[in-house]
Amino acid sequence: MTEARPAEVGRSRPRKDAWEKLRGQAMYVGDMEVPGMLIGKVLRSQVPHGRIVSIDAAQAAAMKGVVAVLTGEDLRDLDHPYFGHAIKDRPVIAIDRVRFHGEPVVAVAAEDEATADAALRTIVVEYEELPVLDTIEKATADDAPPLHSGPVVPGLFHGLGNIGERDGNVAYRYLLQDGDVAQAAGGADIVVEAEYAFPAVYQYAMETHTTIADYRPGEITLLANCQHPYLTQAEIADVFGLPIGAVRIIVPYLGGGFGSKSYTKMEPLAVALSRKAGRPVRVANRVDESMVTSRRHGMKAWMRTTARADGTLLTREARFWLDTGAYADNGPRVTATAADSAPGPYRWQAVDVDANCVYCNTAPSGSYRAFGATHLQWIGESQIDEVARRAGVDAVELRRRSLVVKGEPVRPDGTGKPLDADLIGDVTEVSRAIGWDEPRRRWRGRGVSVGLLAAGAHPVSRASVRMTVDGSVEVNVGTTEMGQGARTVMAQIAAEELGTSSDVVRVQGADTRFTPYDRSTGASRSTTIAGKAVQNAAANVAARLRETAGEAWDVPAEMVELHDGRAVLGGESMSFTDVIAKRFGFRGGEIIEGGEVRPTGGQTGSYAEGPAFWEVCVAGAEVEVDPETGVVEILRTATVADVGKAINPQLVERQDEGASMQGLGNAMFEEMVWADGLLTNDNLLEYRVPRVQDLPGEMTTIVVENADGPGPYGAKGCGEGALAALPAAIVNALADAGVRMHELPLTPERVWRQIQLDQNQTTTEEQG
Repeated sequence: MTEARPAEVGRSRPRKDAWEKLRGQAMYVGDMEVPGMLIGKVLRSQVPHGRIVSIDAAQAAAMKGVVAVLTGEDLRDLDHPYFGHAIKDRPVIAIDRVRFHGEPVVAVAAEDEATADAALRTIVVEYEELPVLDTIEKATADDAPPLHSGPVVPGLFHGLGNIGERDGNVAYRYLLQDGDVAQAAGGADIVVEAEYAFPAVYQYAMETHTTIADYRPGEITLLANCQHPYLTQAEIADVFGLPIGAVRIIVPYLGGGFGSKSYTKMEPLAVALSRKAGRPVRVANRVDESMVTSRRHGMKAWMRTTARADGTLLTREARFWLDTGAYADNGPRVTATAADSAPGPYRWQAVDVDANCVYCNTAPSGSYRAFGATHLQWIGESQIDEVARRAGVDAVELRRRSLVVKGEPVRPDGTGKPLDADLIGDVTEVSRAIGWDEPRRRWRGRGVSVGLLAAGAHPVSRASVRMTVDGSVEVNVGTTEMGQGARTVMAQIAAEELGTSSDVVRVQGADTRFTPYDRSTGASRSTTIAGKAVQNAAANVAARLRETAGEAWDVPAEMVELHDGRAVLGGESMSFTDVIAKRFGFRGGEIIEGGEVRPTGGQTGSYAEGPAFWEVCVAGAEVEVDPETGVVEILRTATVADVGKAINPQLVERQDEGASMQGLGNAMFEEMVWADGLLTNDNLLEYRVPRVQDLPGEMTTIVVENADGPGPYGAKGCGEGALAALPAAIVNALADAGVRMHELPLTPERVWRQIQLDQNQTTTEEQG
């Protein structure tokens, strides 16, 4: 026999989607048309907060080529025309009131784009303007008017237990407490305390939110670039009063997501417009419209860390407020994840974290890669470094002494999954990669950061694997391909189990009518959770092949091996084509099996019980600052992709590099700027993202494979940890260079002002 081919898993196999994408043949929702399709356009609020006094759309409705004009009045027949993942508080289109600048107020469906645009220009909306609570401080003031009233209606699948009632404009509060902080901190020699600010940030997926909706009596079909088709399916069915099975969502390729297309966004508006028009409608956002559709939460925070003189950690306290915008979206989940991240993966005698999700008159905030961890890790890790400085202990050594180790609880109260990684080994690797022990130079510094992200989301996924008589394989799994390489990895997993090549495996896109259920694409769960369902389904197909070959050879199925598309027994072999022919008696038929992942052992898969695994957030950075200008140059970075098993090593590295670039952007440049409730930099000229010249001179990804994950072959997810870790490492490296910062991004002006402040303070102390 010929030598067996290399294993599929652990190889950098070519991407399944590369051929289409490189040739411009990949289809996205914006490329698609359906018969009779109209073009939808949205008129958005020009005030950040106000009551809608009147809408005059008569001229638009009378224009030739305009088929429908949608306002909040058209939703009165719906029982609850609101949606939202955590809290169902966001109207399909504004009803009576607008709560942020850019909120959809009127939508038009027309035969072509020019007509739709012209119709919008004729519509006149009159508002009674209301007080604008565009900052956390204004929204949480004692005399702040509530932005929402009435009962809280929880979302369908938030997994947070009891959401609770609003407290003024605090939509959700999460407490993480353990031990007596006052008592534990009583003997502290070192106290580090400060306030911090983190801005709102745009996810900047290259493809904007786009939906084609076709509403027919008793049935809805959507072509949508959503990350979570099954959650969106359920929400659309809920809003429009249909059975879940009557809603079909088809998801082609996505041009990036990063959380911006998590849960439900523009889909209800498109459905409502199609319902009014009686024809399919496509609604596609401009960039400025997507910037007010979803973003990362802005934050203000206070934190205090105490320790003994030798650096032994005692207590961690944190109070923080996340600006969730006008509507909750995924804000409560972000708040809970941020609270989990606040203590960091350290041993504490006591912890007290108070996390608040706050309504403001700003654009809604939602998911963004590594949410929560990115918000808090840079703060907590900067305080760990400050403890090390005051104690005279090397910052890496302090972490080695203080980090939890594998098998120990991560959450201070002992709930949830214990640590499933080697953090000490990870931080040792990144410190070595950035030259930690090399001599220091003035205005040059190095920093590391260590954190964890609660990953995996709700562990429910199904998949099916079908082998046809020619030995080719089709995988159906609901994971959305948005550039991360999911279809490639799923093909490799199936091929590994079947003993065949991924070249003969096709992975279909999500279509809720035919694709088995998958909870969502996010939280680094696809390879781990959905991949495990694919592995289980493929293993079941493999079992049928062994069973049939065993019957043919009159041996137990366990004696049959599968290699290179053949069933093998000693020196004998049969092609899969022959095996299937023997199973059915002719050269036809197929073998199709399913596989699933679900909570077991009395678990429900809730956030409190989880996570499915802890994603490692470890990075190091070396920077140099020019004291005359405040310009910070990133010299080198190192990040850890602690993935258990790298199914496709090259995809792991690319994921980590992409997350690193976004982390660099969050740390150095990116900031959404509001003035009186208006977003002032809603374009990609004024909103600064990293460019090629911003790349570090040296960028290292360290792939760690300890087979300690719950996914296929010990895999666990990646792609978010570097984003959470790198801003913290950069902040710490800048502090090591002599500039300690409490606000992001690290713009030259902010850094220069801090240098002047430090120098003036030093001069004053010397003169005093």
